[in-house]
Amino acid sequence: MSVPYETAAYEPAESHESPEEHLARLLGRALNSFELPDETIAILDGALADDSSLHSAHHSAGLHRETYRHTWLLADGSAVTLWELVHNTGPGGHLEHEVYVDEEELRAATARLPLTPDAPDFELPVPVQLSPVPEPRHAYRPDASADHARRLLRRAENADRPDADLESLLLRSAFAHEITQSFGRPGRAARAGLSFSLYEHAFLLRDGRELSLWEVEHTATPDGRHMCEVYATEEEAREAMDRRAAALGRPR
Repeated sequence: MSVPYETAAYEPAESHESPEEHLARLLGRALNSFELPDETIAILDGALADDSSLHSAHHSAGLHRETYRHTWLLADGSAVTLWELVHNTGPGGHLEHEVYVDEEELRAATARLPLTPDAPDFELPVPVQLSPVPEPRHAYRPDASADHARRLLRRAENADRPDADLESLLLRSAFAHEITQSFGRPGRAARAGLSFSLYEHAFLLRDGRELSLWEVEHTATPDGRHMCEVYATEEEAREAMDRRAAALGRPR
């Protein structure tokens, strides 16, 4: 027997929605969203992918309820699920939405609904279908990563710094980052006895992509002043270090 869940006038998740938009829409229609723990909302704000499915349904004498499972995939590979209860048993028969963090709370809320106990109850063991996300290369730390990218690009003094499109993407989508110092080949700068530091600023974007900016810090300037340059690739950064070393070593 099929489950007539379309009678609930439930609005399914839009295929083009981001995980953040899905969460905002779910919380926006739930009468009890203010009861959810703040830490749960904060964790879900950095989700990479999401999925929704009908979990169970109960229909009797014009009254009905459905439960939906909403799952989000996080950057560390774990998943968080919220349970939504949709029913028309309130005053006036209007459709109402409630959301809970675990199945025990969901079951307690469902038991309070005035539904005929002998009406058929359907449960659908639908597997969660989350988009595969490759394991991140870095140990990212969720933080004010867009602000970090903004500060990094603001202090860059090189004219060939990353373009506006890349900057816009970072400021719009970065939600976690990691900073590591890169060593590798010495190049002309080290051979000339000059001090250069190279740092990778790796960012994790909301769609699961990883993007790095490469920062060169040095004092290879005519007056020995400290200078910061930022490049889109490691190769560009190392080439810039060699150019600076060569220019400083030429007679004036």
